[in-house]
Amino acid sequence: QVQLVESGGGLVQAGGSLRLSCAASGRMSRAQDMGWYRQAPGKQRELVSTITWDGRTNYADSVKGRFTISRDNAKRTVYLQMNSLKAEDTAIYYCNLKSGVSGYWGQGTQVTVSS
Repeated sequence: QVQLVESGGGLVQAGGSLRLSCAASGRMSRAQDMGWYRQAPGKQRELVSTITWDGRTNYADSVKGRFTISRDNAKRTVYLQMNSLKAEDTAIYYCNLKSGVSGYWGQGTQVTVSS
């Protein structure tokens, strides 16, 4: 069974930075796509950024130029560096891993940006 453990969330002022981490454990194929999604109160979960097993990245328009996704395959960890944070970035951030036909979610980490 695959487990994802997120960390790095918290409270930050607008304009500040946070770095999220998501460590994967368990049995999985080598090729995994990983990513970050977020869900704000009263809204649907939305894609923030994804990274393929070979490093190709994708970003939501709302975070382009401010967020950077990266991964360390040896540590099975994906990171999300978030800079120039805005109040509208406030949400629970979820890590996602796709391996073959299976998908897994972390428990989520809260990010709160005060304006």
